[in-house]
Amino acid sequence: MTSKNSGEHRENENIVKNKELNIWEALTPVIALVAMLAYNVYVFGDDALSGSNQFILLMGGAVAAIVGAFNKVSYKQMMAEVAENLKSTTGALLILLMVGALAGSWLISGIIPAMIYYGLQVLNPTIFLAACVVICAIISIATGSSWTTSATVGIALIGIGEALGISLGMTAGAVLSGAYFGDKLSPLSDTTNLAPAMAGGELFDHIKYMLYTTVPTISITLIFFIILGFTIETKGSADIESILTSINSAFTITPWLFLVPIVVVVLIIKKTPPLAALLIGTLLGAVFALIFQPDVVAGITEAKELTFRSGYEGILTAITVQTSVPTDNLALNDLFSAKGMAGMMGTIWLIVCAMVFGGIMDGIGALDRITKSLLKMAKTTFGLFASTVGSCLALNITASDQYLAIVVPGKMFSKAYADRNLAPENLSRTLEDSGTVTSVLVPWNTCGAYHSSVLGVGTAEYALFAVFNWLSPIMTLIFAALHIKIKQLTTKNTPSPKEI
Repeated sequence: MTSKNSGEHRENENIVKNKELNIWEALTPVIALVAMLAYNVYVFGDDALSGSNQFILLMGGAVAAIVGAFNKVSYKQMMAEVAENLKSTTGALLILLMVGALAGSWLISGIIPAMIYYGLQVLNPTIFLAACVVICAIISIATGSSWTTSATVGIALIGIGEALGISLGMTAGAVLSGAYFGDKLSPLSDTTNLAPAMAGGELFDHIKYMLYTTVPTISITLIFFIILGFTIETKGSADIESILTSINSAFTITPWLFLVPIVVVVLIIKKTPPLAALLIGTLLGAVFALIFQPDVVAGITEAKELTFRSGYEGILTAITVQTSVPTDNLALNDLFSAKGMAGMMGTIWLIVCAMVFGGIMDGIGALDRITKSLLKMAKTTFGLFASTVGSCLALNITASDQYLAIVVPGKMFSKAYADRNLAPENLSRTLEDSGTVTSVLVPWNTCGAYHSSVLGVGTAEYALFAVFNWLSPIMTLIFAALHIKIKQLTTKNTPSPKEI
């Protein structure tokens, strides 16, 4: 991913200053964008991300271009800023493609199924709710998707919880807390890639920096559910043997499969470039697939046995396009499916269109005007963090989509953070702490509507128990108020990032 967190890059990344717009001129494209997005999500619902939201971002860019034209900003200048914006996301787009490849490789190699297999065995009726958090966290980290976790293992856990006599709201809250913890930290997650792309940071720097607020939040969440678990009475038993048997029948499950993610983690710790680490992880996954899952690889091409041709075709298919590994369990069939590199095109499409909107806003001087106004209102660093959190929450409520709650504030606030000498990790972390995780708490948000429908539990029933989701923005504000782990930009006179 292209880094913008160096002093040199920030100096070259100046928002264009033309004839200064008044605040209403600068806000007109934003207001128009939010209004169009809200109506679009109302019409298309969950399908809005299939392309209509992307087009609406372009329409928002068109409104900004009209404002620019009235203020004598040339078309050439606006397009130059769009080009600069797109150039800055080159690394992020390549990483997204490689993440899709990794997901496909790790599915057919049995790495993701092994994580699920061993994760499910954590389940114990006496600590059922805390176990739900742990299981869903493991699966969501492995898959990078809270939606997939909720629609598969989440449904199974809801059924088990109901059999044990546990409130559906409690179980759903535990499921979503774990699912969004994993989604938030997984390098396979599109929102985890999107946030640093919008803020101008690095993927793995972003994940590392999120740990400061995320670990205390998930720790409090687990303590809450452990205590809650001891205050309720359970009945019956949680039988997961059928699920484990289905996984075992479809894959060869062995702890040796964990060597691949361990290698990738070590590479990341050793500061290997993200693209290189992900590529190595993808290739190792392919090798392990041929060694441990020859029948799975051959089955992708419907071949009777593994040959050089069927192995090559199976591996490349899993890496590039949608692949499914069937089992005798319908819920697992949905979970054991990966979209490969092609599955990342929707997010890439969204980023490209967001960069067009942001580039034109840059080019006409609107971001400069809005940033000045925000900095006047946000007199302190805490005020800037609070404004970011408030904007993310407002967009989750008005625009009804978590991606837009990351994209719009990310682009709007990036200059304000840089002006205060704050590293982009501060912004990307705040975007995830307040934009990604709170979307599921809004009934009409695509995430709230989806999870409520899939789990069969209303948002009002689970909102209080989705502790991780509502505690995350509070935690990030606490860190900002107390100036804990607020990373400064590196300057020429400061050899390493300083934290205050």
